[in-house]
Amino acid sequence: MSSNKVVRVGVGVLIRDPLHPTKVFAGIRKNSHGANTLALPGGHLELYESWEQCAIRETLEETGLQLFEGSVRFGHVTNDIMEKEGKHYVTIFMMGECQCEVTRPKNLEPHKCSGWDSYSWEELCRFAANSKDDCSDDNGGEDMPKLFGPLLKLVEESPPNIRHFLNER
Repeated sequence: MSSNKVVRVGVGVLIRDPLHPTKVFAGIRKNSHGANTLALPGGHLELYESWEQCAIRETLEETGLQLFEGSVRFGHVTNDIMEKEGKHYVTIFMMGECQCEVTRPKNLEPHKCSGWDSYSWEELCRFAANSKDDCSDDNGGEDMPKLFGPLLKLVEESPPNIRHFLNER
C-alpha cells in the first residue's frame, strides 16, 4: 500500500515559554504541506516510540530545547483530514516544560521553519479566525499568520486541559 493511502500519526508539542508562561512556541512552516502557516514543533511518530519520546525528540531536533521528561503529558488529539493535499493525520498534542528557564528556541531546521516565537491562546484564537479558507486577506493591516491545519483544529476544539495548561502559573 502506498504511503499516501495511509493515515499518519503526527505529534505536536505545546512547549510553555518559561519567560512568558501563558505562551507556547510556534513557527512558520516552510517547504512542506502547510507551508506559510504557523505550527507547533513536532513531527511523525516513529515505530516503537512513545508519544512522550516523540515530543522530547522532535522538540530537541527542531528547537534545541530540552523538556523535563516528567512534564511531558498528553493534551489532546485531532483527526486531521487534508483532502486538498491528499493527506490524513491523527495528531497527538503533547504539553511540556523546558528544563532551562532562560534558554530560547533555536531554529535548527531553517529549511522547514522560519523561526520560533511564543504565542498566547488568545493570539492563537485570533489567528484561527484569520485561517478560514473563506477569510479575506484583509486583516486590518495586521501581519496575522494562518494556522497549520492540526493547530487550527486544536484551537477550534478548544480543549479545557490545553487552555488550563496555558493559564497555569
